[in-house]
Amino acid sequence: MNFISKNIKHLRSLKKLSQEGLAEELGITRSRVGSYEESRSAPTIELLLKLSDYFKIPVDILLRNDLTKAKDFSFIELNNQRVLFPITVNSDNENLIEVVPIKASAGYLAGYDDPEYIEQLQKIKLPFLPTGKHRAFPIKGDSMLPMKDGAFVIGRFIEDRNDIKSGRTYVLITLNDGMVYKRVKNNINHDNSLLLISDNKAYNNYSVPISEVLELWEFTCSINTQEYSEEELKISSIINMFNQLGIELKTLEKVLK
Repeated sequence: MNFISKNIKHLRSLKKLSQEGLAEELGITRSRVGSYEESRSAPTIELLLKLSDYFKIPVDILLRNDLTKAKDFSFIELNNQRVLFPITVNSDNENLIEVVPIKASAGYLAGYDDPEYIEQLQKIKLPFLPTGKHRAFPIKGDSMLPMKDGAFVIGRFIEDRNDIKSGRTYVLITLNDGMVYKRVKNNINHDNSLLLISDNKAYNNYSVPISEVLELWEFTCSINTQEYSEEELKISSIINMFNQLGIELKTLEKVLK
């Protein structure tokens, strides 16, 4: 589907320009702008390039994506192929986040750059989130105790790799390992890689080249989908506490003996 007509009108409105004002910016007549917005005619390739340069949005995005879902100009361009909207809103202008369901998580790698796939994800509202683009991802396994299998991590999209902070936890979409949730050590300046660390010391750390990281989402909060037993809470709390202090449980056991 071609969205160019509604996109021109929407982008012009975001710029607070009249049809005449946009026409002056593009060096065309007001009537031509009107005909494009009303779908009475289609922009030429030359004009599409002018629109792309003026709004700083790729031609392919102008044609294939419904930009009316974005309420401002802070679009995020990924791989020169799509736009990730920083904020999704509902009819009441309330911020929403997309939820990647557990059953669909395996297909996220294939659909992460497909706007139609993202559009079909369920959305929820969490009013306490800080500013930025957020998405919820399901957790699998026990490598990041006390986070439990089936919980959801809500992450804030990291556009600039320079913003990656060592010691923080992230959901990473990687070329070869798919979706993972790990603590990260930023080694980009050293060897262009990220060291991925599991809080559960039963799992080995490993490095991933930054070139293989397709998306990066910094932990904001988590949602547990099931209750923890009293025993599980005790064990996970102890493990987490000692991991944060950098003390191995075996070492402590030797000291106590």
